[in-house]
Amino acid sequence: MAVLKIARMGHPVLLEPCRPVADPGAPEIRRLVRDMFDTMEDAPGAGLAAPQVHVPLRLFVFRVQPHRSTGAEGDAVAGNTVVINPVIEPVGEERQMRWEGCLSIPGLRAAVPRFARIRYSGVDCDGRPVSAEVTGFHAGVVQHEYDHLDGILYPMRMADFRPMGFTEEIGRTEELAARMAEIRAEWAGFAG
Repeated sequence: MAVLKIARMGHPVLLEPCRPVADPGAPEIRRLVRDMFDTMEDAPGAGLAAPQVHVPLRLFVFRVQPHRSTGAEGDAVAGNTVVINPVIEPVGEERQMRWEGCLSIPGLRAAVPRFARIRYSGVDCDGRPVSAEVTGFHAGVVQHEYDHLDGILYPMRMADFRPMGFTEEIGRTEELAARMAEIRAEWAGFAG
């Protein structure tokens, strides 16, 4: 197991477009992918792009764990997945706001506009095609990781920075909102 150092916002490797992977099955690419999975799991994260570990190549890894999936069609649970030389395209024009964090921007989260449905394709380390049409969390994580390959960090997608904050504060706010909803429901019972 090799856990790699994650580049943080401000490092130039995160701002440059990445080069295509010439040989997806090369031993050094297979080793990089294994190390990226180890790093993603150690962090822990839902995805990791090669430039985040200081390698400017067009590949990323991700997973959709059960607690992240909505269970809707196109947003199923997915184990560790690698996509090399990916291509993505929106399916329709619908966009939605999606809460995102990033291992390269630790401690912060924000609501980021993303396409609601996308189609992606690429290959794995054995040269086998990897493709899917996805929605929900799955679509969001793929778009987020793909952006890294073009030197784009999620704040660059935002027009409004009000829905951005420290993860701990957002968590407290969500807990407070849930408790306030419970109190309103209790009071509604008394008012009836």
